[in-house]
Amino acid sequence: MKKYLWCVLSILFLILAASCGKQENHNATNEPPQIIEVALTIKPEKAELNKPVIFEAKVTQGKEAVEDADEVTFEIWRSKDEKHEKINVKHAENGIYRLEKSFPTEGTYYVISHVTARDMHSMPKKDFVVGTPSEPEDPNASHSNMDMKGHDNSTNGH
Repeated sequence: MKKYLWCVLSILFLILAASCGKQENHNATNEPPQIIEVALTIKPEKAELNKPVIFEAKVTQGKEAVEDADEVTFEIWRSKDEKHEKINVKHAENGIYRLEKSFPTEGTYYVISHVTARDMHSMPKKDFVVGTPSEPEDPNASHSNMDMKGHDNSTNGH
């Protein structure tokens, strides 16, 4: 009988210990994570034909540099052009994802950095000029080639 009682008490103790552990984990994850921030830069913003342009997406979450993004893609196109080029990039340093690219055609261009990290998505957009500017796009126009289904076009959408 004593063995039976000890087994029952041991099992109850294990169940109690396991439920306390689960409660502690639940409280630790109850706070929502900070959103990812993406600072998109283009150097230079006024480029020359066939000269390199450097695109950088600096990804942070709070004060921490995000070096483990699931995917970072730069989507680049010339104003009023239906063809959008999407280029995947890898982490360079300190939360910075970098692409260097030159352009053989003058005009006004646009870039969106699509960043997916830590179950969030951000897609800031900027424009830049190569040589002589071309007519800019209507800011209210939608683009059929842009992969924006279910995504917010703000800097910190998720």
